Amino acid sequence: MVMAPPPLLLLFFFFFLFFSVPATSKTLPSDVAALRAFKDSISPSSINPWSCLASWNFASDPCRPETPSHFTCGLVCSPAGRVVSITLDPAGYSGRLDPPARSLAPLSLLAHLDLFDNSFHGPVPDLSSLRSLQTLVLASNSFSGALPPRLLPSSLQTLDLSRNSLTGPIPAGLALPNLATLDLSFNRLSGPLPTSLPPNLVALSLRGNSIAGSLARPTFERLTRLEIVELGANRLEGKLEAWFFLLPSLQQVDLANNSLTALEARRPPGGAGGSGGQLVAVDLSFNRIAGALPAELAEYPALAALSARGNRLTGQIPWQYRWSKKGAPFRRLFLDGNFLNGKVPDGFLAPEGEMAGSFGDNCLESCPASVPLCSPVQKPDWLCKQVYRLGQRTRRPSPTPGMQ
Repeated sequence: MVMAPPPLLLLFFFFFLFFSVPATSKTLPSDVAALRAFKDSISPSSINPWSCLASWNFASDPCRPETPSHFTCGLVCSPAGRVVSITLDPAGYSGRLDPPARSLAPLSLLAHLDLFDNSFHGPVPDLSSLRSLQTLVLASNSFSGALPPRLLPSSLQTLDLSRNSLTGPIPAGLALPNLATLDLSFNRLSGPLPTSLPPNLVALSLRGNSIAGSLARPTFERLTRLEIVELGANRLEGKLEAWFFLLPSLQQVDLANNSLTALEARRPPGGAGGSGGQLVAVDLSFNRIAGALPAELAEYPALAALSARGNRLTGQIPWQYRWSKKGAPFRRLFLDGNFLNGKVPDGFLAPEGEMAGSFGDNCLESCPASVPLCSPVQKPDWLCKQVYRLGQRTRRPSPTPGMQ
């Protein structure tokens, strides 16, 4: 007859069964090898003793280190022992990630890779094998060369390569289907905007490059989720047409410090819920925009901040900006450094006004520099007369044929 095990043995058996399970959740060996190869690719002299990477001691398990002093930061693991996130501290790590980036390929569940503010250099690495990658932040490093068109996985949702030394055009192949945030600011990119941008883009930032050409409708018209456009400090030129402000989800626009020459706006249809109804802030400062300020901008119900300083605008400040402003009133209105004339619309100079801005350095009447909104002082009369006299000559119609 088989005897039943004593109660103490049963207790030991169940203890072993339940409490040994986490041991099977140690880091997958291929993930460990990938992490080891990644650390080995980084210049040892750039790994400071106080940094995250200095604590990566592979005598311990990365996801379940045997000592609290190992793998103190930089990694996030899943309960099953898979590496899902690498976020290095800004400790001055240096090295090339190509071809060592191939060593990361076994990290099939890696969703987040952030190497912000270090000294990595060379071309942007090929990370197309990381099929689960959703966030890639390589900003504020020293990556150089052309932007790779097909070296990034289609799963990517956020791409930040800002503040590097990338050159050449923005490739059309960068139109990744899931990409929502694209930041390539402060590089050395050139050429026009591609005709195809990621279809689900929410935020586009390309400030501080040498992007040239005009804002073409085919580039933007399919971007129905686009909320933020930051294209300041480039070489954009031509007319900013009315369709741009009517992009259905657009909220914030920065086109300052370009070479735009004309501005057009149309009344948004459908009220606050229609196209243009979410537009909050527009910065067109320091371009070459001539002509009149569009009164139609007063029809945008959420528009509370407008800057057109440092342009070549003429004519009067539209009275609609004060008395017919739909929805939210202007809270920031910077129109200084133009050639606007006439009187400031009643109410703008009231002392109880809560609006920040400047109407100075124009050709306005009855706008004393002692009033904060009118500072700095207006342009001298002779310059204003010269500008308007020249404008009248250029607008004078040609004689009718046969008439003297």
